[in-house]
Amino acid sequence: MKKWMVMLAAGIMTLATLSVVMADSPGNGKGPPDGVPPGHDTDVKLGIDVLLEDEIDMLEGKNVGLITNPTGVDQQLNSIVDTLHNHDDVNLVSLYGPEHGVRGSAQAGEYVEFYIDEKTGLPVYSLYGETRKPTPEMLEGVDTLQFDIQDVGTRFYTYIYTMAYAMEAAAENDIEFVVLDRPNPLGGEKVEGPVLKPEYSSFVGVYPIPLRHGMTVGELAKLFNEEFDIGADLEVVEMEGWNRSMTYDETGLEFVMPSPNMPTLDTASVYPGAALIEGTNVSEGRGTTKPFELIGAPFIDSTELAANLNDQELDGVQFRAASFTPQFSKHSGELSHGIEIHVKDKEVYEPIETGVTIVKTIHDMYPEDFAFREENSQGISFFDNLIGNGWVRDKIENGASVDEIVSTWQPELDEFKETREDYLLYEGGKKRGPPWE
Repeated sequence: MKKWMVMLAAGIMTLATLSVVMADSPGNGKGPPDGVPPGHDTDVKLGIDVLLEDEIDMLEGKNVGLITNPTGVDQQLNSIVDTLHNHDDVNLVSLYGPEHGVRGSAQAGEYVEFYIDEKTGLPVYSLYGETRKPTPEMLEGVDTLQFDIQDVGTRFYTYIYTMAYAMEAAAENDIEFVVLDRPNPLGGEKVEGPVLKPEYSSFVGVYPIPLRHGMTVGELAKLFNEEFDIGADLEVVEMEGWNRSMTYDETGLEFVMPSPNMPTLDTASVYPGAALIEGTNVSEGRGTTKPFELIGAPFIDSTELAANLNDQELDGVQFRAASFTPQFSKHSGELSHGIEIHVKDKEVYEPIETGVTIVKTIHDMYPEDFAFREENSQGISFFDNLIGNGWVRDKIENGASVDEIVSTWQPELDEFKETREDYLLYEGGKKRGPPWE
């Protein structure tokens, strides 16, 4: 009897311990980020933290302009706007916002006009819409422009071109330009997809780089500055403790959504390929809680599409039949059918090959209903702007296989990889564990 009571008590204690562990697990919204042991502080130090702790003297005696958005936070999630505004040794004089604005309140494509920031009283200039490049009037009195925005590692995410245009303006107005570096959420080793053809240049792809570039914003700034003759007085405040084999969830850092339709790391993982759907009449999931993970249209049979894609056995990904009703954007208010993308293994998953496969499969299954978005006056579809050329669309329409498409873009991709090597700031190499191991 006593033995039975001891065993029962031990079982109750075990259940209680499990309850505590589960209540403090990341999946329940408490405790540290995924994979970070409880009570552990990350060893990855962001560019903003390096600036504040070790290099703040570079701002002393200067009028500072700041290009940022809600991702401009330190490791403690303090806004760089407020931190620099309140710093005794920093004279922050103006703010500049990319697409979605400094506070991140604007939807995709929505123009934000000039206004005064309520919290700081500073002027806020929009760098999206009518003016993408700061004018001399916007930069009047500024000695140094600081750039601190989280990128997502994909060519057609517009923040990197806000940076490039601001670098041009800084060079033209003899203003130094400083990039406060941040991790590439997809890691810094894999480089995938076609290199943009210059004739398809637009604000979703200005320079000939591949869709997944595998670089940080600081590394991209150096490449843009040298390879495309911007000539800015550029300095990159490098991170500490980041290895390019690390994806964002291995850094121990909190993820702040870079834009309204980039809510999670899962979104960023599928975005390089899934966003190609934007160039078609199929919904990319905008207007749902899972943009870019949900893809569909009223004319699709979700079960058939999911089965077709799963039969192709793409590495590291699985497709679930799904139906959804977007609240805005394409097919707003219409029940749409399609798939949800589930990334099972980020190590082998190839988002761009997956995205092209999805587009081609829907094109082939629904030839009477599927369509690429209309061409502009230059004969360029938005899909062409996104993919960076016209030949991928041609091959899809003419029945080429995905393998043929991928092999066609490979030679230029290999050339870019060689050029890229000259601008890498961080160590690469073999996959390693998180920084606390």
